[in-house]
Amino acid sequence: MPYESEKTTRKLRIDKLLQTAGWAIIPHTSTLDLSTLSNHAVEELPTTNGPADYALIVNGSLMGVVEAKKVEVGAQNVLQQAKRYSQGAPDTIGDWHGSRVPFLYSTNGESIYYLDVRNSGNLSRQIYSFHTPEALAHFFTDKKEPTINWLQRTPIDNPELRDYQRDAIKAYEDGISAGKRQMLLAMATGTGKTFTTVNLVYRMLVSGYAKRILFLVDRKSLAAQAVTAFASFDTPRKIKFKDEYEMYSQRFQREDFEGESFDPTLLPNEYLTNPDTGKTFLYVCTIQRMAINLYGSTGAFGAESEGDDDSDADVLPIPSHAFDLIIADECHRGYTSKDTNVWRNVLNHFDAIKVGLTATPAAHTTAYFGKPVFNYSLQQAIDEGYLVDYDAVAINSNVLMNGAFLKEGEQVGVVDTETGRERIDQLEDEREFTTTEIEEKITAPDTNQKIVDELKKYTDAFEAEHGRFPKTLIFASNDIQHISHADRLVSICKTTFNRGDDFVAKITGSPNVDRPLKRIKEFRNRPNPQIVVTVDMLSTGVDIPALEYIVFLRPVKSRILWEQMLGRGTRRCNDIGKTHFVLFDCFNGTLIRYFKNASYNFTIDPPGTETLSIRELIEKIYNNEDRYANAKRLAKRLHRIEKNMSGNARDKFAMYIPDGDMGRFAEQLGKFFEKYR
Repeated sequence: MPYESEKTTRKLRIDKLLQTAGWAIIPHTSTLDLSTLSNHAVEELPTTNGPADYALIVNGSLMGVVEAKKVEVGAQNVLQQAKRYSQGAPDTIGDWHGSRVPFLYSTNGESIYYLDVRNSGNLSRQIYSFHTPEALAHFFTDKKEPTINWLQRTPIDNPELRDYQRDAIKAYEDGISAGKRQMLLAMATGTGKTFTTVNLVYRMLVSGYAKRILFLVDRKSLAAQAVTAFASFDTPRKIKFKDEYEMYSQRFQREDFEGESFDPTLLPNEYLTNPDTGKTFLYVCTIQRMAINLYGSTGAFGAESEGDDDSDADVLPIPSHAFDLIIADECHRGYTSKDTNVWRNVLNHFDAIKVGLTATPAAHTTAYFGKPVFNYSLQQAIDEGYLVDYDAVAINSNVLMNGAFLKEGEQVGVVDTETGRERIDQLEDEREFTTTEIEEKITAPDTNQKIVDELKKYTDAFEAEHGRFPKTLIFASNDIQHISHADRLVSICKTTFNRGDDFVAKITGSPNVDRPLKRIKEFRNRPNPQIVVTVDMLSTGVDIPALEYIVFLRPVKSRILWEQMLGRGTRRCNDIGKTHFVLFDCFNGTLIRYFKNASYNFTIDPPGTETLSIRELIEKIYNNEDRYANAKRLAKRLHRIEKNMSGNARDKFAMYIPDGDMGRFAEQLGKFFEKYR
């Protein structure tokens, strides 16, 4: 970078940043009367400790001091100079530990650091744009102490909250009481993150700590679910959330809310562009939608963005103080990844409390939000009976996690990627194919058919035993035009199961899938489809409690994605007496073995693990044979029994265990044997 003087940096960079935030820049003169100014940045304001580079005047009061440096000087460590000028400023609107100006900034034109000196416990932090004059006026009059006091003295007493959900809310409230600005709540898939969040948001609104709240998701299907959850929440006043507080969302299609009476209301643009600090509301939208608001349509992207009905909307001038609190759902997915920096920029644009929600904390997530202030793991939820566990089945195929070695003469399908025409050919020589090449460069029609045939044996046996077909989700390798593995599996399943065209469906983000959000609702709520083939769209965030079979024909090497996919099956469904789900590893069991040591949220028993009777498990525990592992297996078995116990059975077991509560006994059993781990 060519040399740039401080004067040049100020004129080319810092002045523009201030003007963008609504500050009119004027030089100081001996006759200047500060009391006549309203939204001005005064250059070189004299203090007893030297001239301040910029003094921010709001409604005649000196509210801020900006220390400017040339671009090559780091801005973080020069706030001390702003503190010195603040201490030497003329008598203004207060005195805070010797500082006479409440809001201090330092910048080199590229980065900005900010400190509110009124509370000695406050820490400086990086912000990404200057606050507007309106924001500083609001900050000065906004008192957080009474709201914190309300939160501390008001119990989290919604009777529908589980203990761990109350603990999650308390951890967050303790965090804001301690001055934290970014926090991470980690809760296993299916443990009620959304319900916990609704209660958290309600307490923020009632207390007045946060009045303008943004709930961000990265898929419209999740936004629709969140809107429904918030709207239907019964407040302590015995009315719906949407009737007690203003609630808005982005644009949806009517079918996104099929079966729901709620009609979402669009957020007026002026709520974003001209924040009214007196208004109290919740806004639910996708991060793609917010990226469009800030950066235009190029900001809305993603692996399966599902399209945005407002993709032609204008860029909106949204100030950084538009929201007091931002909650980012499923924040492990893209908010900090290398390829989606625009998502991180969306979060950084706002100077608000930011809370990340995830079931699977990852390094890039904690780098942004910090280590979880609360963590409720998947295995813990299973051990305590809130989620169901699973059995693993290995389906033998020619494909392993590291690919397949095909011999001379074996048939493969070679697809013309331009026309979609498939030509069946025979290998002239032995050749190894990676898992990426299979179903992209070549197809294995015989293997796919054998896998589906094997799956049908299990579904037939399940249906004969339980009187219902198990809702089944199949993860395909891809859904690429002309070489779609998902399409091939749909075709094979329709022919093999032969129960009508609606029995099997594809739900992906492909343009040839009509109204995928409606298809998801049908899969969750209607008899058909019973089998759905997907790639990524149903891998996370979608709630289908009745799902009992999950089939992996897609190689997965991401621990986060693996746990999210498994999480589709862990939800309880008392309506059908669901005790567990079944995981089908179509890579000869190599997929499960790959994650045996990598997955810390699941206790995995690989396919083929010997099934012991309860008597045998008790004997092994008594004889001190791998006590912890066998105690976990016993607890798992007892949890399944508990889900189908009759009242009469509970009465009989009450002679041996407290209240005949098998689930509680299993939970305590697991905890007791932790010491043998």
